[in-house]
Amino acid sequence: MSLENNYIEVNKQSWNSRVESHLTSDFYDLEGFLKGNTSLNSIELELLGDVKGKSILHLQCHFGQDTISLARLGANVTGVDLSDKAIDSANKLAQEADAEATFICCDIYDLPNHLNQKFDIVFASYGAIPWLPDLDKWAKLISDFLNPNGKLVFVEFHPVVWMFDDNFEKVGYNYFNSGAIIETQEGTYADREAPIELEYVCWNHSMSEVVNSLIKNGLELNALNEYDYSPYNCFNNTIEFEPKKYRIKHLDNKIPMVYSIVATKK
Repeated sequence: MSLENNYIEVNKQSWNSRVESHLTSDFYDLEGFLKGNTSLNSIELELLGDVKGKSILHLQCHFGQDTISLARLGANVTGVDLSDKAIDSANKLAQEADAEATFICCDIYDLPNHLNQKFDIVFASYGAIPWLPDLDKWAKLISDFLNPNGKLVFVEFHPVVWMFDDNFEKVGYNYFNSGAIIETQEGTYADREAPIELEYVCWNHSMSEVVNSLIKNGLELNALNEYDYSPYNCFNNTIEFEPKKYRIKHLDNKIPMVYSIVATKK
């Protein structure tokens, strides 16, 4: 079987390999998190608004920091992730943080076979959709899990970012979804010196592909914003120009790095 056809298992292994390094990294600052720091950024906090008492489905939650952060704000949260090691860590982290959150381990396309519930909010953020080949299927999933008038809050790295090579020196990839991208790398974005080698399969998705998939599946766009910085220092050649705001040093504010969408189920 080709890597593309076996992408779920390939990517599951890739994310399982990252978990240990991520848990001990400065990037995720587990010590500070357990002392009460939120893992959510100002971008998504402003879009989410008051979530107290709201039911939230968090797609591709990794080891659950954002899920637990939402629970700390009073939401009833269910987090979903492909990686069994990440979900095991999420359950342990929720116990350590004394937070109530539910976690499900599955490929999100298979989520209807694991969950029968409607939510006020579906939330996904930062590096979520590159792992998904079919955005129409993704958007239908979101629509199906939302209550009437429920909303999607989605924050993602801008597709322009994924056009560049690792050092942002030249355009190396297609802006549009031209098929699977198969990569191998050493280390991970949270710890570039981590002694791991990762193989994974991903896809680029243009802005129009994202927006049209949502519209097609009964979601009405309320807001689409673009940001000229990343709240994470997860790229090469960055500079922190304000606290927790990073740009590519030689590109300054010339490219969008993140975008957000809020959409309501009709």
